[in-house]
Amino acid sequence: MDWLWEQHWLLWHQCLALPLAVLYSLARAHLSLTWRYVSLGLGGCLLAVGTMGVYSLVVLVAALGFALLVVWVPPDRVHGWVFWGQMLWQTVCHLLLQHGEGLLPQGGGVRALVAVSSLMLLTQRVTSVSMDLQEGRIRLPQGGAASCPLFLLSLCSYVLSFPTLLGGPLYPYSYFVGCVEGSGPGAPPLPLGAVSLKLLQVLLLEGVRAGLLRGLPGPGPAAAVGGPARACLCLWGVALALRLRYYSHWGVSEGLNLAAGFGPRGPDRGGLSDGDPWTTEASPRVSEFARRWNATTAAWLRRLVFRRGGRCPLLLTFGFSAWWHGLRPGQAAGFLGWGLAVRADYALHRHVGAALSSRWGRGLYAGLSWAHTQAVITWVVLLVEARGVAPLGAWSSGGVAPLGAWSSVSVLLFPLLNAALALCFLLKPRAFS
Repeated sequence: MDWLWEQHWLLWHQCLALPLAVLYSLARAHLSLTWRYVSLGLGGCLLAVGTMGVYSLVVLVAALGFALLVVWVPPDRVHGWVFWGQMLWQTVCHLLLQHGEGLLPQGGGVRALVAVSSLMLLTQRVTSVSMDLQEGRIRLPQGGAASCPLFLLSLCSYVLSFPTLLGGPLYPYSYFVGCVEGSGPGAPPLPLGAVSLKLLQVLLLEGVRAGLLRGLPGPGPAAAVGGPARACLCLWGVALALRLRYYSHWGVSEGLNLAAGFGPRGPDRGGLSDGDPWTTEASPRVSEFARRWNATTAAWLRRLVFRRGGRCPLLLTFGFSAWWHGLRPGQAAGFLGWGLAVRADYALHRHVGAALSSRWGRGLYAGLSWAHTQAVITWVVLLVEARGVAPLGAWSSGGVAPLGAWSSVSVLLFPLLNAALALCFLLKPRAFS
């Protein structure tokens, strides 16, 4: 049981909300609009206290601060206040977590991690609402937000809603209100069947992940036997196992939202998905992988930073992503390197990919591009998740360091290669036009 908790603590926390989601979905038709909002928001508060303990104050204080800013600050100025206030609060919490882990009581580390992870998701929701207010997509009631308690209740319910509190995905405030009021697309006809299917997919992913970890050699000299090719395969396997954990996390989140009546949007039924493992891992280009990985967060970053970034919006977007994730040295290096790789991918595809005319040449280019994408993402994941490699069973004592000199060289090889390609694009833009 200790192993199951260590490997799947976040999934266990999410599963605690599944009975609550089913109960809300069954009772929804018998509740007034006010009590629907109260149920979702109060359920989020109870889930926060139950999973985070005293660290739930990290999330509740941020939600309270957001509500006060909406009341006091005009809509055309509220986004700047919300953005900087929320990011400064999140940065303080990240720093306290990074430098105070040894001072936390037994079991407090997991609760603190859950709280900071939930705070990051809350940052997405509050800045999404503040941008909607700034752009006029959300109209304040006459007399301001304070004059309409139901409006404030709906905002608080949105940012603290229990289906999205621990795992997302991010969807607009207008969609949330539409589903709660019954005017939106709502849940599928048989939500329990859809939820069961999502949970089965998660079990399949976890089975694949467990088999992958058992097939990896343990850390030590044996891991480097076979030279660079075997070392490369081991690194790829560790990074893939880490990514599968994210796919499982998103799968449970999607199932939780389905159970609560927040169904997918659109005819493709994919509007609430943060990432399909089969589609994402098959991405032949680094830029395509970046758009598909954690899709609702990628869309939020495009809206928040890329479209407002002015000069060098791509690197600003990946730099902000590093800040949002916590700005550890590995995160900063990983996300900035990923940004350079995306920039290089655009240049390479326009200059080389478009020049290939034969089917054989395009197929070879697609295969090499997919291998390059996997190599870049492996490098990024291992850097960003450097402190997260420890829970991976046999790799707990040594991480990926024992793979030898190849892994050390690769840390410099991939970013330097992509930086060179990106600089070619920046210094000679006409060559790629």
